[in-house]
Amino acid sequence: MVHRLFCVWIILTLLTITGCSNVEETTKVTIDSIDAEEVLTLDPDADIFQYDGVIYKTNIDWVEEIPLRKDVQVGKIKTRNDVNTDFKDEMSNKLPVGAKIFSAKERGDILIVESEGENLKYLAIVEG
Repeated sequence: MVHRLFCVWIILTLLTITGCSNVEETTKVTIDSIDAEEVLTLDPDADIFQYDGVIYKTNIDWVEEIPLRKDVQVGKIKTRNDVNTDFKDEMSNKLPVGAKIFSAKERGDILIVESEGENLKYLAIVEG
């Protein structure tokens, strides 16, 4: 009987301690950008550019299958860098200077680039 009362007392004490605790647990999920060096190390022939601190890559099969429409122009390729992996915003390794960058109406993680009469889809490359 004493053993049973002791067990009940322990359970009630634990419930009181955990029930009265003001410790708030949160889970934080972050998405970090991958830089040009990481992308080109994994795929040396990748066609990439950087926009707003994020690397975008084209020729991704499932992205090519998504029907997308251009929205507003958000930038253009200002410089080309095919010699190293030190990228800055609006810099590409294959796109020509002047290629126009558009947002996509249907997706926030894909940009559409108008270059030499073609519309190319570029996916934001991030790690999560």
